[in-house]
Amino acid sequence: QVHLVESGGGSVQSGGSLRLSCVASGGRVYGNYCMGWFRQAPGKEREGVATINSNGRATYADSVRGRFTISQEGRNTLYLQMNSLKPEDTAIYYCAAEIFLPRYGGTCEKDPSRDDFAYYGQGTQVTVSS
Repeated sequence: QVHLVESGGGSVQSGGSLRLSCVASGGRVYGNYCMGWFRQAPGKEREGVATINSNGRATYADSVRGRFTISQEGRNTLYLQMNSLKPEDTAIYYCAAEIFLPRYGGTCEKDPSRDDFAYYGQGTQVTVSS
């Protein structure tokens, strides 16, 4: 079982910045984490924000490209740098992860358009006021 803990959410004015963090624990000893960020605004379905593949390639939703930057540090820590925040970015942000086994040739190909990770965190609230 993989456990994900997000942090860094808060309230900010339009145009401001926030940095979200996520730490993953558990899972297989020889596994690596393929990770991403999703969000859910009030009254809306959860949507993908950004993902990182096993080859390090980052993919972004059109709504955040150029403003948000996803990065992974080491095996199990994920960040989301959010700049030029807008009121429509207000949502609960969820960290997502899936384990792959590179020593056995495993890879992980993810895209924010597909909400198909194996594990999700509890979320952290981001509120952007105008």
